[in-house]
Amino acid sequence: MEEEASSFDDRALAPMVSLELNVAMFKSQWKFCDRITEYLSDILGQGHSDPARYSNFLSVAANELIELAFRSTGEPGRISFRLYRSTTINRLKIAFAREEAFGREHTGARSSERHPVADAGSDMVTDADGTILLRDLATIFRAAIRIEKDGTRGIQIIADFPSAEDFQ
Repeated sequence: MEEEASSFDDRALAPMVSLELNVAMFKSQWKFCDRITEYLSDILGQGHSDPARYSNFLSVAANELIELAFRSTGEPGRISFRLYRSTTINRLKIAFAREEAFGREHTGARSSERHPVADAGSDMVTDADGTILLRDLATIFRAAIRIEKDGTRGIQIIADFPSAEDFQ
């Protein structure tokens, strides 16, 4: 799936929406994950014969990715959420500055609390119980999901979802 996403021509994608927030604001309340997910998934549902069904289904995957970003960023700066559409693909991009120890286990405000951390170029997220595989999420949603470096200090989570409405 990663090969499919990497070879997809970005120029064929039309921008749909862009949302940019201050990281401190985004991280100030966990409920922002749900609100951003609802907003983005409603937009993704537009243009489908059953928009509610499509947006409800994809909101699960989008929420997981947004929560991953919530847990993974701690640097001051901005976090952006962008949606793109082509005739066959809907793309969600989440971009933010990464922490210096990004890709390795790190501790949060409470020393006993371990948060999932994304590793650029990997399909894994490490957490306290082992690993959560992004490839599992990609398989369930028939999506191509990857994490890439964005410049020297940035990271982006990119998820390509099929536009088809034949989810099972």
